[in-house]
Amino acid sequence: MLVPLDDPSDPRIEAYLDIRERDLKGRGGRFVIEGEVVLNTALQLGRFAIESILIAESRVEPLADLITKVPAGIPVYTASRAVLDGIAGFPMHRGTLAMGLRGEGLTAGRLLAAAPENALLVGLSAIANHDNMGGIFRNAAAFGLDGVLIDGASCDPLYRKAIRVSAGAALVTPFAQGGDIGDLCDALLAAGFEVLATSPDGKERLSEIEPAGRQAVLFGAEGPGLPERVLRRLRTIRIDMRGGFDSLNVATTSGIVLHHLAR
Repeated sequence: MLVPLDDPSDPRIEAYLDIRERDLKGRGGRFVIEGEVVLNTALQLGRFAIESILIAESRVEPLADLITKVPAGIPVYTASRAVLDGIAGFPMHRGTLAMGLRGEGLTAGRLLAAAPENALLVGLSAIANHDNMGGIFRNAAAFGLDGVLIDGASCDPLYRKAIRVSAGAALVTPFAQGGDIGDLCDALLAAGFEVLATSPDGKERLSEIEPAGRQAVLFGAEGPGLPERVLRRLRTIRIDMRGGFDSLNVATTSGIVLHHLAR
């Protein structure tokens, strides 16, 4: 259902106002979807409900096929570029936004209970960069992972930029967020997972690791990496490098590691 708008202060699209500012403060159970590719993923494969869609008038015709996929009852608001920019608070070059509903999030316990016998999972510690978070989710989806466990010190995978960088994978791949990385490690071990910890000083080369049974691989923030208290108790792995470099970007590292371990 197309609903034309001509006023940035229309109360029906209040949730979209000043996206950049409000992204930093949370949206009370909502999150923002940006761009055609991500919206298409959300409509076809995403596990989150969509509350509404907001697009530029000039995008209505190019997005005609996508609009036909929108379930009945979800309003599709349209506006001129000037009105859309006034709503968002900055020039919206992609001209496509949607408001998703978080719903009841998964817990680590529920995610682990639903994991298959031959599962491969990722655990993340203090990943504060949204580009890295999105890149890790994109890699996880590309290599068919069964889920992502995220500690409470990491950023939100449903932040607008993280979703966009993930190409929508954050809306598809199951994840649970909260708690300490040590607690997540305990839960993985209790669920029968072999837990691998990545580190530039890992004792074993990645190439020596065989994919087998239930496995999980942990990644830490760039710079500090995983906490020493976690590394001491786990099998640690490294990617050998030349030329004086001792580490890679964490999203790049995850792509290499997950490609090797993927079932």
